[in-house]
Amino acid sequence: MSRSSQCPGPASRIGLISVLSGFALSLVSTLAAAEYGLNFPKPVTAIAQEVYSLHMLIMMVCVVIGIVVFGAMFWSIVMHRKSRGHKAAKFHESTTIEIIWTAIPFMILVGMAIPSTATLIKMEDTKNADLVIKVTGYQWKWKYEYMDQDISFFSNLSTPRDQIDNKAAKGKDYLLEVDNALMIPTGKKVRFLLTANDVLHAWWVPQLGVKKDAIPGFINEVWARVDEPGTYRGQCAELCGKDHGFMPIVVQAVSEDDFKKWVSVKKAETVASAADAGKVWSKDDLMARGEKVYAQCAACHGVAGAGIPGVFPAIKGSKIATGPVGAHLNIVMKGKPGTAMQAFAGQMNDADLAAVVTFQRNAFGNNTGDVVQPSAVKALR
Repeated sequence: MSRSSQCPGPASRIGLISVLSGFALSLVSTLAAAEYGLNFPKPVTAIAQEVYSLHMLIMMVCVVIGIVVFGAMFWSIVMHRKSRGHKAAKFHESTTIEIIWTAIPFMILVGMAIPSTATLIKMEDTKNADLVIKVTGYQWKWKYEYMDQDISFFSNLSTPRDQIDNKAAKGKDYLLEVDNALMIPTGKKVRFLLTANDVLHAWWVPQLGVKKDAIPGFINEVWARVDEPGTYRGQCAELCGKDHGFMPIVVQAVSEDDFKKWVSVKKAETVASAADAGKVWSKDDLMARGEKVYAQCAACHGVAGAGIPGVFPAIKGSKIATGPVGAHLNIVMKGKPGTAMQAFAGQMNDADLAAVVTFQRNAFGNNTGDVVQPSAVKALR
């Protein structure tokens, strides 16, 4: 066989160079596109910045190792191929080589472990916090309790149902918007106590460098200090059931003065909520409020109350929604063991419970005419 048939000609070499050049350009363009979703979002806390820096450092170490290893492999394959007259070396083992390729990876791992361990220790240091917030995961929402301010509220997905059902154009923050955002002051160390009410959840806000499991019956801790005012979004990062993908997190970092104003507003809302429980509501007002509250039920029972056959029961025409009011209130407040029906007594105030039950009994064609007052809910508590 002639040498010309054994070795690639100039055209083949040019083709090979073009392929390699194209690959290199694609790699560069990929790195340049990191800001567009292929890398971590911009960190806004010291811990998040350390995590990002470690990620980039270790990524570069892996890239260098890959280039060296595959470069040596491909060079050996091409330059020492049989067609060029080379023969495979015959040797059994080399103690020197064994020591080298064991020592080098060991030193690389130790070199990566030292800064990683230092960062992990900082992440676990939750002492001397300026603010403590308890975060509880529910299917499928978050509850926030400010331990020193006596404030608590639920945070629910606020993306319109029409967008989810593809009946309207998706918004800018599709599935990443909530009705009540978590407010924290800038420049303050915030300690988060994480737990769950039902199943495993995970509280994850990438820009804060925070990701921790929320486990029923167990308290996990994590902390963050945000120095830049802004809105930072995250999601539940633990598969927690049917609406796992509809459980966003929104954190708003504001100045200390704005935070104090927000605390005052929230406390006023708590007082107003207590007042709502003591007044007599008209049917129209209860229906209007109940329709808004029912958004929390629509995930399982459907926007039109039809449920999901064989999975979640319908509200429309159901024995519960058209039967005795007491039984209806009881199942909404206490849930149904062994099913996905949660107990909402601890998730809603008296006025919201009265409103949603009134709505269910008079919407979707049920038309029972029943009006449930907050006082009836209070009596059942």
